[in-house]
Amino acid sequence: MDIIQDLQKLIKLTGERARLEAKVNGTYIVYKTNSGRIIKEFANGDIQTVNSPGSSSDE
Repeated sequence: MDIIQDLQKLIKLTGERARLEAKVNGTYIVYKTNSGRIIKEFANGDIQTVNSPGSSSDE
């Protein structure tokens, strides 16, 4: 494996770990999509788009 593939694998594993911890702790993760949208993903599967700091709307 080259360095780029190793890095991509670590990024993927980090995201998976964050989802697991969010589920265990009953909270959410936040990430940015390829289109630049900020997303809150809750442990129960609900997804919200964050419009501006401190607010969000259901998607």
